[in-house]
Amino acid sequence: MDRTQILLVGLPIFLFCTDIFNLFTTSPPPKSTHHNHNHPIPQPQQQSHLQQPLDFPTQKQNGIGPIGGVGPVGVGNTVSIDFCTSCSYKGTAVTVKNMLESLFPGINVVLGNYPPALPKRVLSKIIPVVQTGAVIAITAGDQIFPRLGVTPPQLYYSLRANKFRSIASIWLLSNFVQSFLQSSGAFEVYFNGELVFSKLKENRFPGEFELKELIGRRIGTHVI
Repeated sequence: MDRTQILLVGLPIFLFCTDIFNLFTTSPPPKSTHHNHNHPIPQPQQQSHLQQPLDFPTQKQNGIGPIGGVGPVGVGNTVSIDFCTSCSYKGTAVTVKNMLESLFPGINVVLGNYPPALPKRVLSKIIPVVQTGAVIAITAGDQIFPRLGVTPPQLYYSLRANKFRSIASIWLLSNFVQSFLQSSGAFEVYFNGELVFSKLKENRFPGEFELKELIGRRIGTHVI
């Protein structure tokens, strides 16, 4: 057997014996490194400072108040908004209420109806009675007028010629007149009982910045 054959046979046997020896031999403990103590892990020194909440100016403004710098600015003040409920002004009034409560925390905003003048209110109560009487006269006039001994007017015969059209026209016209009599067209803003804006005088609604200036100026005057 030449050297090449001996090497080819002996190398696998040597590797096999080496694996058996390493299998039954315990591995030595890891060497301790003394230089680790010279490099401690750096700790963040400014962590407590970063965890503190930031105090923005908007947070400080919530604590400004009229008495000794404590409490919201609107405490103790009342804004009354009297508007025409039959004119569909409620949405505008609610929007103004939310705006004032956000601009002046603590302010009391009260919404109410601004009724029309007394003559218009009286007429608005009469319209439904006239409406009901006209409908009854058209539908049952041929029995009502003879019992009362009254001669029907010429208008009665014209309305009775087409009952449904006449009743529909009377119903729509009376509702329109009643709605007009019940509407005041008002949007009045009061600050602590003082009128600060009137739609009846200005013939327009107040602007956002306009109301902010009017109410803010009076809150400052009231505080002083």
